[in-house]
Order: sequence, then C-alpha cells, then structure tokens
Amino acid sequence: MRIRTVKFNFIMNAILTVSSILFPLITFPYISRVLLVEGSGKVAFATSVVSYFTMFATLGIPTYGIRECARVRDNKEELSRTVQELLIISGITTAITYGVFFLLLFVVPQFRGQKELLIVIGASIGLTTIGVQWFYSALEQYSYITVCAVLFKIIGLILMFLLVKKPEDYVIYGAVYVIGSFGSYVLNFLRLRRFVTFKKQGKYNLQRHRKGIITFFLLSVATSVYLNLDLVMLGFMKGDVEVGYYNAGIKVKTVLVTCVTSLGTVLLPRLSYYIQQEKKQEFQRMVTKAFQFVLIVSVPMMVYFILYAKESILFLAGESFLPATASMIILMPTVLFIGLSNITGIQILTPLGRENHVVCSVTAGAILDFLLNLILIPKFGAAGAAFSTTMAETLVLVVQCVYLRSQMWGMIKNIQIWKIVIGVIGATVGGVIFDKVTTLGVFLTLCISVILFFGIYGGILLVLKESFVNEILRKK
Repeated sequence: MRIRTVKFNFIMNAILTVSSILFPLITFPYISRVLLVEGSGKVAFATSVVSYFTMFATLGIPTYGIRECARVRDNKEELSRTVQELLIISGITTAITYGVFFLLLFVVPQFRGQKELLIVIGASIGLTTIGVQWFYSALEQYSYITVCAVLFKIIGLILMFLLVKKPEDYVIYGAVYVIGSFGSYVLNFLRLRRFVTFKKQGKYNLQRHRKGIITFFLLSVATSVYLNLDLVMLGFMKGDVEVGYYNAGIKVKTVLVTCVTSLGTVLLPRLSYYIQQEKKQEFQRMVTKAFQFVLIVSVPMMVYFILYAKESILFLAGESFLPATASMIILMPTVLFIGLSNITGIQILTPLGRENHVVCSVTAGAILDFLLNLILIPKFGAAGAAFSTTMAETLVLVVQCVYLRSQMWGMIKNIQIWKIVIGVIGATVGGVIFDKVTTLGVFLTLCISVILFFGIYGGILLVLKESFVNEILRKK
C-alpha cells in the first residue's frame, strides 16, 4: 500500500479545500435567492438537527478510527479486524439512532412540521456510517477522497440548477445536498475490499474500543453542541428567519475555517504514526509548521472579511440578508481560534493519547456557549448566537494551551509572528483606504480589494523574508 508524502496529501487536500470554497460561492448565492431567508433557514435547521443524530450514530469513530487505523496500517490482518469491529459498533448505534430519530419526528412539534425535509436529510446518517471516511484518511488516500468529493459536488451542483427553481423546493434542495455531500460514501464502502478483508480475523473484541470511542464521542458531543447548538436554539427561540441570517454568516466562516484547517486534516494520521514509532523530532517539526501555516493564512483572512463583511454578504446572499453582516463580523475571530485549537487539540493532544484534555476543553466551550445563548439569543438573535460561539472558541483554545503550557514554547518560539502582524497592518491600511475611495460595484470591489489586500500582505512577508514563506518558495 503506497503512502504519499505530506506535501502530496496537502496538495490533494488543498484541491478539496478549494472546491469546498468554490462550490458554496456558486451554490449559496443561488439558493439564498431562490429559497429566500425562510427556506434557507429551514434547511439549515434540519441539517443542524440531523448532525446531532449523526453524532450519536457514529459515536467518536470518525476521529478515533483515524488514529487506530493509522497505527496498524502496516498490518493488514490487524487493520481488517479493527475496521470490522468499528463497523459492527457503528452499525448497532446507527440502528438505535434511526429508531429514536423516527420516533421524535412524530413527537416534537418543530420536527413534525418539517418531517419530510428531516427524513430526506436524515439519509446522511446511514451514509456517514457506511462511508468509513476515517479509514481512507488513516491510510492517507487523499487523492481518492478528493476526486470522489469533487465529482459528487459537481453532480450536486448540476442537480441544484436543474431541480431547485422556487422557494417551495427546499425539500428537493435537501436531497441534492445529501447527494452532493454524502453520495461518495457509497463508493467508499464498495471500495473497502481493496484494502481489508471482511473474513473474520479471530475473535472480535469490541470492548477494547470502549474507552477510546467514549472519549472521542464525548469530544464530538461537546464539539457539536457549540457548532450546531446556535442554529438549533435560534430555530426554537427566534424562528427560521433569524436562522437564515445567522446561517449566512456561518457559511462564510465555515469556508474560511475549512481553508485554514486543511493542513490539519492530513496531519492527524501522520502524527499518530510518528508517535507510535516514537519519532518525536519529526512530530514537533511538523506541528511547528502547522502553527506557521495557520497563523499566516488565518490572520489576514479574518481581518479582510471583517473589513469587507457587508460586500461579502451582498455578493453571496443579496440585500435581504444584510442583517447577517453583524453576525459575520462577530464570527470572524473564530477562524483564527479554530485554526489554532485544531492544532493544539487534534494534532497534538489527540496523537499523544491525551484526548481527555481535548474533551475537557471542548466541554467547557460547549457549556459557555449554551449559557450565553440562553442569555443573548432572546435579545440579540443571530448576533447574540455569533458572540456566544466566538467566546466558546476562545475558551476552548485557552484551556488547551493551558494543558500544553510546558510544550508550547518549544513549538512556537521560531515562528516570526511580528512579521505576520506587520504584513496584516500594511494590508489593512491599504484595504481601508481603498474602501474609502472606491465607488465600484460589489463584485469589482471584492475582486480588486482581494488582490490589493493579499498582494500587500504577501509582498510584506516577502520583503521581511518570513521563514515559512521563504521555505515554500525554495521548494518550488
């Protein structure tokens, strides 16, 4: 089995990340204008609700499976046994989850009112279970993951333009969303036999996974709370319109976070492998590069989209979504916080077997998010939910840094943060001046401002000879 280099995997994941940026840029403006605020809010509410059921169906296997399969990827017999055991566990939990899901559709009034949409999007629960995306990530099969994901995104895009024509088509859009996002998981399952055998490999020992799965499940519970609770609580407390506004800001934030965390996606299996092989120097070197990447990419993105939040909302969603501008601005710091906590939590603590510390940090964030939502959503709506999320992400990062306080300095001491700050300040001055003097339309304003802002930023980093940028250029 061929294991590609981290550079190749990053390129593949970068392509996947670019597709994750481009497709929302194409679909969201169309969907927001066709389904309008209320229709968009219904779909956002339904996907958030289903995400909770998916969380219970998969337990903590999506992350736990990556680590465990990466550790035994050189032993086909043990790899096969691990995959079989994890599939048995997730199959049982998925069956139980679907039972509860269909029961609640008839019991909860808010669910009963959107029963058809929830059933359609609920198909993603089973697809996620059989999709074993964690297996392909553990084996670093990123070329396959990328090709399949892009292919089904294109299929979803075509179906969206063909089938979604009016506000009443939100259920159809739900089906298109499932096909585009989860359709490749069917191929994942069918392709599994190329890497593992389904012949029983000795006696199953499901108990050996209990502690790890429970730990990662608690992590996914806490994470899902503050990632999806805002939309769910907004839906219950303020209605679909407010959810629609908040979802517009979340869309931009999600695209940026995907870009910032793209390197982390390919590092978890490799870092887990280094820990298993006791290659500590390689582990620390790679983590340092991850910190550099996140800081260089996330800080200017965060600042740019704060400066041009209004124009971004106008371009993506139209004037009817302008109230989402405040939520978007408040959410932007989370791009940096999530990028950093992805390193401290998923790339450092998890491979080291300290996932219980990740659980504690995320639980603290989830509790804070819930309490702030209760206080702020009734009065401030979407803006209150955005503030709650930002505070929760801040707390998660702070707690993880406290756990890593004895190791952090060794990982970040060589990062030239001051050069990044100077670059962002220079780009911000240029962006503010351009914003004050320009009278162009929204599209041209965004196009020119992006080139100007990131051109100035990149130019300053080159002039100051920032180490990470120089290293990238030398390798070309």
